[in-house]
Amino acid sequence: MSLNENLHYASLLEISALIASRELSPVDVTRYMLDRIAALDTVLHSYLSVTAESALKEAETAATEIQAGRYRGPLHGVPIAIKDLFHTRGVTSTFGTLAYKDFVAQEDATIVRRLRRSGAIILGRLHLHEGAFGEHHPSLDRCLNPWNSDYWPGGSSSGSGAATAAGLCYASLGTDTGGSIRFPSAANGVTGLKPTWGRTSRYGVFPLAPSLDTIGPMARNAADAAAMFGAFAGPDPRDPTSLPSLAPDYLRALDGIIGARGIRIGVDEEYLHAGVDGETIAAIGKAIEIFRELDAVIVPVKVPKRSEATSAQITITDVETAQFHKSVYEADKSKFGPQLAAAIERGLAYDPRTISDAYIYRDRFKGELGRMFTVINALVSPVYPAVGIPYGRMDEFLSDLQKLLGYTSPYNVSGNPSITLPCGMAAVGIPLGMQLIGPHLSEASLLKTAHAYQQATDWHTRRPNL
Repeated sequence: MSLNENLHYASLLEISALIASRELSPVDVTRYMLDRIAALDTVLHSYLSVTAESALKEAETAATEIQAGRYRGPLHGVPIAIKDLFHTRGVTSTFGTLAYKDFVAQEDATIVRRLRRSGAIILGRLHLHEGAFGEHHPSLDRCLNPWNSDYWPGGSSSGSGAATAAGLCYASLGTDTGGSIRFPSAANGVTGLKPTWGRTSRYGVFPLAPSLDTIGPMARNAADAAAMFGAFAGPDPRDPTSLPSLAPDYLRALDGIIGARGIRIGVDEEYLHAGVDGETIAAIGKAIEIFRELDAVIVPVKVPKRSEATSAQITITDVETAQFHKSVYEADKSKFGPQLAAAIERGLAYDPRTISDAYIYRDRFKGELGRMFTVINALVSPVYPAVGIPYGRMDEFLSDLQKLLGYTSPYNVSGNPSITLPCGMAAVGIPLGMQLIGPHLSEASLLKTAHAYQQATDWHTRRPNL
């Protein structure tokens, strides 16, 4: 098959099928994507580094294996990219900050090793907010939103969202501690899965707040996310906090899914309207009606109070961030940007009672939310209260984390999984997103529900004009 001008916007599974049938060579598609990155990313800044040489070697190996009949599965030969906080052997892992710019890992993170084992081609390392917190380091170019460069592309997995949306990889790895998969998925119109805490290994991953950090896929649609997630989810003996239960076949679970019959979707009207922009509310309202048409059961619910959970997430993040960075930070504070430095200073200054209250409230909120999920399979929710955040107003939003994180961080505190997917387009030309939040270990159900919605809509097929 010839490399036509729209190949970069194909889905992961479309590319996978062409590679598996030998209509498309992993080497050709990898070269094609590297050329596209070279042409576009000098402006977009979604990559911090491109590993072209190793990507082409991986592609050659994949081509040889597939030609010999040794096909590994849906990621084999498909170019993807990873956020620049995953350890990769022999490659600099900067964590988006000057403080770790010379760090070179001696081995791959477990998730990177599993992706390589699946045959995926790693194109490079994607931009992120410094230390996965707050904003990009001042010394690094900001990643831009491919739909409208005046708008925030979300964070901290900014590069993952932008590169996936812009056709610079077919899927990517993101991390989420307070919204860092969900924000860029919504802002860039891609589908991102924040899994249950512990569903994936964190071995070999720079932490922000270890008791909140999660790792998930960002892709063009729910089926692609299922294929990506299935390659790396599951227990890891090298990460004792990873959950011991084996992960199901997430992609196969989507086979035959038509409609959403029997899926109970919770709706809290007061929650949906709590300071949220009208365009977002309208788009989510239409999505609820589509779920109803797909035979889902819409169930009125009352979401537990989120403000204290959000405060707890902020406190826990600050404290655990300070714990990780303390020695490096105190050795040379000048290497840290203002947002991350402020979080570290706060974390070092909290009194023990404030810290203990945050951890105690986490368990309370988790229990309250668990009771809500005894009557529903998923809760429909905004991702953030604004249609989009202009870069010119970022300081305003970052100064009110309680508001910015109010629809995301509570579900890091509780450890619940969430899938974010596009549900409309705003008047300013950027995507609108919603999230579906589920009970612990309900990733397969969330993927099915999102897949059913995407079979009935085309928002996930919209692409920026690049």
